[in-house]
Amino acid sequence: MKFATSPETVLERLTALRAHDAPTHGGHVLSYVYDSGEPELDRLAGEAIRAMQPVNGLDPTTFGSVAALERDLVGFTRDLLGGDDEVVGTVTSGGTESCLLAVKTARDAWLAAHGLRPGEARPRLVLPTTAHAAFRKAAHYFGLETDLVPVTATGEVTAAAVAERVSGPAAHDVALVVVSAPSYPHAALDPVADVAAVAADAGVPVHVDACIGGMALPFWPDLPDWDLRVPGVTSLSVDLHKYGYAPKGVSVLLQRGRDRQRGQYFATTRWPGYPVVNPTLLGSRSGGPLAAAWAIVQALGHEGFAELAGRSRRATDALRDAVGAVEGLRVVGDPVGPLLAVATDDAVPAERRVDPHRWADAATAHGWVLQAQPAYSQEDGTRLPHTTHLTVTPVTESVLGELVPALEAAADAVRGEPRPDATALLAALPAAGAPADGVPGADPGTLDAETAAGLLGALGLDASRLGDDGPGVGPMAPLLAAVEALPAPMAERLLTELLARLVEPRRP
Repeated sequence: MKFATSPETVLERLTALRAHDAPTHGGHVLSYVYDSGEPELDRLAGEAIRAMQPVNGLDPTTFGSVAALERDLVGFTRDLLGGDDEVVGTVTSGGTESCLLAVKTARDAWLAAHGLRPGEARPRLVLPTTAHAAFRKAAHYFGLETDLVPVTATGEVTAAAVAERVSGPAAHDVALVVVSAPSYPHAALDPVADVAAVAADAGVPVHVDACIGGMALPFWPDLPDWDLRVPGVTSLSVDLHKYGYAPKGVSVLLQRGRDRQRGQYFATTRWPGYPVVNPTLLGSRSGGPLAAAWAIVQALGHEGFAELAGRSRRATDALRDAVGAVEGLRVVGDPVGPLLAVATDDAVPAERRVDPHRWADAATAHGWVLQAQPAYSQEDGTRLPHTTHLTVTPVTESVLGELVPALEAAADAVRGEPRPDATALLAALPAAGAPADGVPGADPGTLDAETAAGLLGALGLDASRLGDDGPGVGPMAPLLAAVEALPAPMAERLLTELLARLVEPRRP
């Protein structure tokens, strides 16, 4: 066969494109990637993917290996997370899909219990403000109302706050309560047992989002019960492409009760093609990530995961101590698991404070990628501070000697610098119609793509020039300051335009 471009040239081009990415190994990126620090696991995962590359997970009656691998993964995670024989599960494409399916299952069960069809009512999804955004996405897709419960200054929801939303007549329209183990923004472990008890009294199911913590917290010492051992927990999600060290994307959704889990499925024989029976949102599914996760679980076993979790725990403790000792910064709350969030220490004089977003940008200049998170105003009037997030992996322990001095130097470089002036940034935006809450810009629902691109340009963001010369969009502190200052719908519209234009075809 004659190729338009030789396979060798194609791979050279791919390698050149990858050269601009942030490094996925070596511990320099403290978000998005989960590096075990064990090259042999990467090799094993790659070989497993290659072995399953042509397999279609759509039909396990044709490809029995899919059923066997999934069965083993569900069994391993169920045993690790305190499930009994009543617990069954499904391998999904990632944490978002696991969360979507948990919400869809709960919505359908609630509708059935009330003799309703989708669209005839909008049940409530009760969740802390710190619950992963995937649950808001699920509510948007499946027609539920999100009932956001404010959290404490340290990031945890309280059972009393949840009780106000589900007790007495208020329980009637609640389809599901969500808690996190831990939450992504601040690594706060919600009081799962207390919330589950409140919800059980009201007859409301509870989902534990353990997507980030599920493969690490079983090896964390001195934790209260938070998993399927807790009465009242009806489902739990855990990602194997995080602290299971598998390539993306592979997650597991565990559900208590076969009948409940069967409601997760979509099945139809009402078309002239083959009978369609899907346990997940996807139809055709790659067998590659499934096989990679299975191979890693087989290779590591319980003891291997415990050893890697130990490395992450020691590194997390060391980073927590090191960051806590940096003048002008503070670790938020009492983080649980291999992650933490860092905020400005307002207890020191202004000239000695360190803005966490400027700190993250300075760390990038030193070769380390941290994740900036905006502030968030809760409905009760309290405000969660803007922070920088660090995800800690086993490989982090081996680079602490480089990382800690770099974080200290980054703080020294920006100490005393105030946040970017969002007022000045927003004043530079050209008016695009009627102001929204006094901020220039039109109703985001009617903002066309060209106008949105112009507003991005006024903020110094030209999507047509991003992505070719390196990762990221430049310093994050100015962008996050603008995101916080804009009304949320406008910020979301502009970020949508930015991301959409990044992948639009370009003419030479």
